[in-house]
Amino acid sequence: MASGTQYTLEGVNYLDLYGNEPSAIEQVYAIFANVLELNEDGQVLNAHYAQKRATDYLRAYCDPSFKVDPPYQDWELELHEPPPPMDLL
Repeated sequence: MASGTQYTLEGVNYLDLYGNEPSAIEQVYAIFANVLELNEDGQVLNAHYAQKRATDYLRAYCDPSFKVDPPYQDWELELHEPPPPMDLL
């Protein structure tokens, strides 16, 4: 995504957001992490769907005429605290 070649954002000028509006980028990564599903072995089950949900946010952020469908649910947009610097024993 940081290279400007994200195929789901073709035609969207989003690279300037990295330096000017980092909250938008933070939200994209939060959506991706919230939507991503893993099986019991840690294998990703829905990488493309999580990617689309995340990049649709950025597309809508840059182009207010773009409507995300289906609309986001609250849990998809939640921001979580980072983990502690070291795992607790």
